[in-house]
Amino acid sequence: MMMNRAIVHMDLDTFFVSCERLVNPQLIGLPLIVGGSSDRGVVASCSYEARKFGVRSAMPIKYALRLCPQASVIKGDMEYYSNKSHEVTSILKEVAPIVEKASIDEFYLDLTGMDKFFGCYKWTTELSSKILKESGLPISFALSVNKTVSKIGTGEAKPLGKIEIIGANVKPFLNPLPIQKIPMLGDVTFQLLSRIGIRNIQTLSEMPVEVLQQMIGKNGVEIWKKANGIDNNPVEPYTERKSISTEHTFETDTIDVYNIKSLITGMVEKLSYQLRSEGFLASTVVLKIRYNNFDTETKQIKIPYTSFDHILTKTAIDLFEKVYTRRMRLRLVGIRFTGLVRGTYQINMFEDTTELLSLYQAIDKIKNRFGFDAVSRCSGTIIKQKAK
Repeated sequence: MMMNRAIVHMDLDTFFVSCERLVNPQLIGLPLIVGGSSDRGVVASCSYEARKFGVRSAMPIKYALRLCPQASVIKGDMEYYSNKSHEVTSILKEVAPIVEKASIDEFYLDLTGMDKFFGCYKWTTELSSKILKESGLPISFALSVNKTVSKIGTGEAKPLGKIEIIGANVKPFLNPLPIQKIPMLGDVTFQLLSRIGIRNIQTLSEMPVEVLQQMIGKNGVEIWKKANGIDNNPVEPYTERKSISTEHTFETDTIDVYNIKSLITGMVEKLSYQLRSEGFLASTVVLKIRYNNFDTETKQIKIPYTSFDHILTKTAIDLFEKVYTRRMRLRLVGIRFTGLVRGTYQINMFEDTTELLSLYQAIDKIKNRFGFDAVSRCSGTIIKQKAK
């Protein structure tokens, strides 16, 4: 007989806002926006007090302040947020058997089998209290049979809430909820389903799966499974990626600076796309060159957390100009991004405009659909690389 799974989803409530309130307790209870410092910037996070006025993440700061003019706007500090995230991760890894870090502020725990010793719900309640006490950060959680139901449950439990959804309670919990609550159900799919009258999870779950597959493609099967509370995806043990890198060895040693810079641009563009695809931001850029006499030199610089290639490319080119000091032919050039933290451009909004975010989202959408080489910067050399 298969053992019933016990999967917990934990989510730090308004994480950036909670971090800022630890630094300045006077912000507690006030409408607060964390994001870009200019009126063309974007909301990275906002307090529940600001949400009451309609403020939401990814909203332009300018529009958010129209909705809630009394809100305070604070520029984010990704390094501080990353350190607090690591603090919570360490607490979880000390006591939980299997921990998956889904993002900078989200975690999955697999507690399957622990019920024979003590109740999973009671144990998780005590763990959330421990996190609040030791880190100062409020956290919500849901305990259920799989990752999908647990994640939806946490969203319903917040803020600073907890909920258990097991056995026969799964379907009654899911059925009345709007379909937007299903993870990974995007706006295009929502609009398509909404036009034919499918607006809550129960209606979606009762549709023939073959019809959904014809409408949406293979993703229709996955959405149908989630609507029916079916998700067999395992909790993946958390390991921290330390760096991402690539190197290029020239077939013929070269001194052509223009082509070398063009090559670096292409390398950075590809690594930056990989960062965004895997959900990372980088804080350090390292450039390596090897001369034809095999002398090797490296130089690095620390930068604000980012995954945008226009920033990383400029940084890499600046490093190249500083490190390439001998008029000798080059045999190899390499790029490495280190100091990685979990996050995407959705949380990298502290200096970015809505136009820039939209541009990167459009570029990545094209790359995801048609392949990396479908669109690239005109100055970049398209090369076949293997990231390490």
